[in-house]
Amino acid sequence: MKPHVIELLISDCDGVLVDSEILSERIVMDELSRHAPRTELEKLLEGTFGLTTRDIIQRVEERFGITLPEGIHKDIRTRAEQLIATQVEPIPGVKEALERIDLPLAVASNSQRHSVVSSVARAGLTERVAGHIFSADMVEHPKPAPDVYLLAARTMGVSPENCLVIEDSATGVRAALAAGMRVIGFTGASHIPPEHGETLRRLGVTALISHMDQLPQQVAALRETATSGHA
Repeated sequence: MKPHVIELLISDCDGVLVDSEILSERIVMDELSRHAPRTELEKLLEGTFGLTTRDIIQRVEERFGITLPEGIHKDIRTRAEQLIATQVEPIPGVKEALERIDLPLAVASNSQRHSVVSSVARAGLTERVAGHIFSADMVEHPKPAPDVYLLAARTMGVSPENCLVIEDSATGVRAALAAGMRVIGFTGASHIPPEHGETLRRLGVTALISHMDQLPQQVAALRETATSGHA
């Protein structure tokens, strides 16, 4: 079967545009370790990047049989957003890579819209993204549900099968695949463990890259495959 032509590039934000996951993890661990043993928390939350804070809190409550303070979700999110807004660094080479790709670009994130807008600006990509930002607060179900990716495709007027996604997390990859999109897995952010590429490969990503300077060539190769008709 001939692969579908790629008409839209959709990027995750945290861990793909900006190196923010490691900052968020620091805040989450600081807050949650007040209520549960840090060593056990680290084991429980290993590899959970990409989940919403609310999902992480639910996982901790279920594992330890506790009820966390009512305001902890807001406290974690507020502290994380403040830290990211002032300290987050762009993923090396991401601006240059995305500016070399002549496809419309959207951003689909499990963060809140105002936080994504800030991170896009920190990455120097405000003009390139052109306001095409889709976030967890815009859909009923965040990733790993496909909702935010389907919203991006629908709003941009592109069928899901004609979309190509860049994701770093298992949560995001599951969401994009559930939406019927192809996915490039990115393993170059500072929070990514060595074995993570194999995890993404098992989930079904089309390709893996470890540095953003590989992205334009990988996208071009996939577009050429679709044009030539060779799977």
